Amino acid sequence: MRLFAAAIVLAIFSSIAMRTQSAQDHALDLVLPTDNDALFSGDGPAFYQYVERNYKGMKSTPWEGGKYGFVRDPTDTPGGVVYTRFHEGIDIRSVRRDENGEPLDEVRAIADGKVAHVNLVPGYSNYGKYIVIEHRWDGSSYYSLYGHLSSIRVHSGDSVKRGQPIAVMGYTGVGINRERAHLHLELDLMFSHQFEAWHDALFRNDPNHNGIYNGLNLAGLDIARLYLALHQNPSLTIPEFLSGEETFYKVTLPKSPHFELPKLYSWMLAGNRNQQASWEVSFARSGVPLKLEPSDKHVTQPELSYIKKSSINYSSLTRDIVSGHGETAQLTGYGRQLMRLLIYPD
Repeated sequence: MRLFAAAIVLAIFSSIAMRTQSAQDHALDLVLPTDNDALFSGDGPAFYQYVERNYKGMKSTPWEGGKYGFVRDPTDTPGGVVYTRFHEGIDIRSVRRDENGEPLDEVRAIADGKVAHVNLVPGYSNYGKYIVIEHRWDGSSYYSLYGHLSSIRVHSGDSVKRGQPIAVMGYTGVGINRERAHLHLELDLMFSHQFEAWHDALFRNDPNHNGIYNGLNLAGLDIARLYLALHQNPSLTIPEFLSGEETFYKVTLPKSPHFELPKLYSWMLAGNRNQQASWEVSFARSGVPLKLEPSDKHVTQPELSYIKKSSINYSSLTRDIVSGHGETAQLTGYGRQLMRLLIYPD
C-alpha cells in the first residue's frame, strides 16, 4: 500500500515537473541585460551606444548607429543615401563607471537557458570576449549573444536563470575603446549544425575558433523591437513577432536530407511537403529566414526566385547576398555559399 501511495506521489510530482518545464519552454519572458532601461522610456541616446562616423569629411557620433539593422556606412545612391552595413544586434551604453572611466555594468542573462559557448580570447572574434546562451521556446532553440565583455562568470554547460549575472561589460573586440564601452546583445536563430565543416571547406585561411556559435551561423532578429512588443503583448511568441517581417527575397534550394531549418524551426513550414523537388526559403532584408515552402521546381544549386523591386543595387540592401538591379538581380558568390550552408554537405 505504501509503495502504491509513493508511486502516486511520484507521478504527481513528475506531472508538475513536466508542466513546469512545458511552461518554461513556452514562456518568452525577457529582461534587459543591464541596468540601462532607457529603451522603455524612448530615450534612444541614453540607451544606445553611439558610433563614430566620418562621412564626406563630416565627423559625427550618431546614437542610431547602435541600433539593430542597416544603420552604418552611409553611401550615396541614385535613390538617395543608403546605409549599407548591417548591425545584427544592439549596443547598450554603460551607466556605471569607476573613477578611471572603466565600465562596471553587470551583464545578466535575458532569460532562462543554458550556456552554449564562451569565448575568452578577444582576438578570436570581432565580438571580443563573448557568451552565447541557448533558450528553448515553443520547441525551438534561440541564442542570446553578449559581446565585448571584460570578464565572464559562467562556463559552457552552465544552466542560468533569467536575470542571473553572467559577466561584466567591457570593450574587447574590434572597433571600440574605453569611451565607447558597451554591451553588444543579439537574439539569434541558427542556420546549421554543419557550419564547422562548411567553414573549413570554404575559409581554410580563416580559422574558426567558435564552432557553430560563429556569428556567420547566427541570424539576429530585432531584439529591441521584440522587447517593446512584449511590453505591449506579454504572450507574444517569436513566430508571431517575425510574422510581421516583410519578405525581401526568396531563394530556391535543392531538396536535401541535410536541410535543418524545417527541424530547427518547424513553425516556418508552409504548404504540403509531399513530392516536393526543392525548398523555397523566404528571407527578411536582414537575412533572417521567415518561411519554408515546398516547391516543384528542380534546381541543382541555390537560385534567387524573388526579390522586392528596387532601383538601388541589391548588394547594398541585402548584406551582399544579392547583387544587381531590377531584372539582373542574382545571388552573389557569397550569397550562393551562404545558401549552400543551409543544405551542406550537399
